[in-house]
Amino acid sequence: MMNSARYAALALAAWGVAFTGAAEAKVQEVSERGIVLRYVAHVSVGPEETWAVLVKPSQWWDSEHTYSGDAANLTLDARPGGCFCEVLPAAAGAEGGARGGVEHMRAIYVDKGRALRLSGALGPLQADAAVATLTFQFKPDETGTQVLVEYVVGGYFRGDPAKLAPMFDGVLGEQVGRLVEKLGGSFAAAFRPETMDEGIPEAAAVPAELAGPPVPKADGKARIIGR
Repeated sequence: MMNSARYAALALAAWGVAFTGAAEAKVQEVSERGIVLRYVAHVSVGPEETWAVLVKPSQWWDSEHTYSGDAANLTLDARPGGCFCEVLPAAAGAEGGARGGVEHMRAIYVDKGRALRLSGALGPLQADAAVATLTFQFKPDETGTQVLVEYVVGGYFRGDPAKLAPMFDGVLGEQVGRLVEKLGGSFAAAFRPETMDEGIPEAAAVPAELAGPPVPKADGKARIIGR
């Protein structure tokens, strides 16, 4: 969400400094096929309140990881086709309003209070032929909401995936941590990923003719809605 050099420098800095509350399970997969980042957390509020904060990135996204330098310029239209966008304000004293904007991601799966999936290559990946999806999934429990976040990157991107993965994790992990902190929660050491399957109707899944080969669950990992 900024020029590649600045993004990379900040990402490496984030990787090298322990972030308070960082998820224990972050980089799940790195290969020639791409990168998978996954985070699990628990917040003390219900899914509806969790959703209400999630769709207002200006309240929790770090201004350092924007093109404009101010998270107040971020908006998220949480409906199919809706934009996770950023306004680029005009320079001080300039006339004519905003000078432009950035589409960071686009909503492709919206189930209020349950799941949100966005499509888009963040940061320096936007300049490459990369494809990526960012999924948020919520599951209520007795004390609040379990949150699962997954970012999957594929396609073509310049650079070694093994080196890029921790950089992207450093930046995205920080944003997830800020969201969780905003909601008064923490990354959950006792998170039970199998519970994310409970109460999810089969109708929520992608139709079989569109889904391609089935993705098996492995090692007790949580199923991402839509797979």
